[in-house]
Amino acid sequence: MTKVQLNIPPQPAPTAQTLPPQVYLPCEWPYRMLGNAIILGIILFLASITVTIKTDLINKQLLSLQDSFYMLSGQLGFKVNDVIIEGRRRTGIDELNQAAGISRDDNIMQLDLEQIRYNVEQLPWVKSAKVSRSFFPNTVHITIDEYHVKCLWQFNERFHPIGEDGNVIEADYVPDKPLLLIVGAGAPEHINELLAIIDDGSDIFKRIKAANFISERRWDIILDDITHGITVKLPEQDIAAAWKKLHKLNESKNILKRKLTNIDLRLPGKVIVKIEKSGSQKAKRLKSVKESKL
Repeated sequence: MTKVQLNIPPQPAPTAQTLPPQVYLPCEWPYRMLGNAIILGIILFLASITVTIKTDLINKQLLSLQDSFYMLSGQLGFKVNDVIIEGRRRTGIDELNQAAGISRDDNIMQLDLEQIRYNVEQLPWVKSAKVSRSFFPNTVHITIDEYHVKCLWQFNERFHPIGEDGNVIEADYVPDKPLLLIVGAGAPEHINELLAIIDDGSDIFKRIKAANFISERRWDIILDDITHGITVKLPEQDIAAAWKKLHKLNESKNILKRKLTNIDLRLPGKVIVKIEKSGSQKAKRLKSVKESKL
């Protein structure tokens, strides 16, 4: 067999100019995501409308069933037969009945006990209230805890009862026992701070008739008589130390048995007293002495 050799010229290596051009696909994923988000939003919107319609229908059905239940329970005798109130001393029965808003033959099952409790607690003398109901007989029980008057506050030529927590009781009040009189703007808010220090059951505390809150900063204590008693001037700071000082002076020197009009405890290390002379002269003089010499 005869071999034939073909002379095929070598092909040149491809250069950058001879490479085929690159093909770029269009960037479509942002548009697809935007489209999916729009479709999802439409689905959620339609679903919310459907749920709202169904919920409204369910609520109407529940309200209808509730009305039917109350009507049936009323026909079966679940009506208020009596209202029992406990703990009332100063709260008027008329204003209490008005606040509770309960009438005989009201459906006892339909009463909103929490709302009744809230309304009763808005009365000025009521500190807290509890409301419950019992059946056969159908009775509503209202138990109230009233404020206890700790002192009287004289302000703007009026007297206001002050509760144990320092609150002003906006109600008419006629004292049935001697009470501490406090005077001055801001006195109710600070009286408990003062009493926590001076209410020690001592003879000095029992002699206190009034407490005057001076310039909303410090207290003057009046002993024995509001008009002609002894005025004890307490400092703005460290009232406890001044009160102990008064006790110490009274125990060692019987200072409160002297004919004094003022005892000034505002200066550290000193006590300034104002003495009233006896006789027709009625003259007064200031005497300043060191605490150690009193």
